[in-house]
Amino acid sequence: MATMVQAIRLALHVGEERFGVTDVFGQDVGPPLGGVFTQTQGLKTAWNSPLDERGIVGTAIGLALAGQRPVAEIQFCDYAFNIIDLLKLAGGMCWSSAGDWNCPMVLMTPVGSGIRGSIYHSHSFDAQATRISGWKIVMPSNPLDAYGLLLSAILDPNPVMYLAPKALLRGKATASEHIPGEPEDERALSKMIDAPLGDRSRWRPEWPDVKDLLVPIGEARVARAGSNVTVITYGRMVPVAMQAAEQVARDGIDTEVVDLRSLSPYDWDAVKGSVKKTRRVLFLNEDTEVTNFGEHLLRRTVEELFYELEAPPKLLAGAHVPGVGLADALERASVPQVDQVVTTLRDLARHQP
Repeated sequence: MATMVQAIRLALHVGEERFGVTDVFGQDVGPPLGGVFTQTQGLKTAWNSPLDERGIVGTAIGLALAGQRPVAEIQFCDYAFNIIDLLKLAGGMCWSSAGDWNCPMVLMTPVGSGIRGSIYHSHSFDAQATRISGWKIVMPSNPLDAYGLLLSAILDPNPVMYLAPKALLRGKATASEHIPGEPEDERALSKMIDAPLGDRSRWRPEWPDVKDLLVPIGEARVARAGSNVTVITYGRMVPVAMQAAEQVARDGIDTEVVDLRSLSPYDWDAVKGSVKKTRRVLFLNEDTEVTNFGEHLLRRTVEELFYELEAPPKLLAGAHVPGVGLADALERASVPQVDQVVTTLRDLARHQP
């Protein structure tokens, strides 16, 4: 079964072979490294750019407007904050030209904490991304969705931001997350597409015949069905929510976990349907709690579903601090942990209307 890194690599290979990807580029994206997380190893269209985030995004915009289909990468989302003006330019291209100009580019960037990256490699970017109109924003929580969302992003005629949770990149798929056509044996897949250590000058990948699988952008999935309380989340916090749900199940609390998968557009029907069913909801993510994307969802829930609720909706998000500390205790204090989710779910379930 593929890891998320391998799933991304497989999707990029399909993109360049069948979906018209012309360039995969960014800092250390090409050989010999193939991406800081090895997600672009062996790709024939991958090349190294200078260490210049503005140059990377500007080049991607130019290629897209010239009829190419680029996939650009910002090595860590922490360094995407200095390209907001260019992101606004790309996002507004179709609108400002009254539909005459499309900008078919994908911008990939790893996000979030969980790898002990400290203050320069642990930021989240989801709230910032959703403030930039004209972009579709996706964030997978497992290898199968990583594969299917990236293929959908590649095929989209306008810009898509692909946020990959760093802490999940080495996570393996479960049996239900099998990419069609990949080897069942994870060791066989590794031998086929993972570059060896040392000299890679003569290495070439042996790509498995994986099939097209598109995960629609804007469609959530129910990761765990439940009846007592809802968790609306995405990315790295999906497995955290699942662990918490298993723990509170021992108390008789049946938790539904909804994985948004897409933040723009987001699946309001899925949110609304789950909240109406359980009448209690927690919005969970690791971005900082002030001007958080979950705040928008909470506000809309109160405005549209107020009389459906039996408990005040909750937001559990990252601390509003300048960065995530290197020490384990500091990192754990900066972003939501399983025990905090457990406590919040219990409070929601016990609240009497």
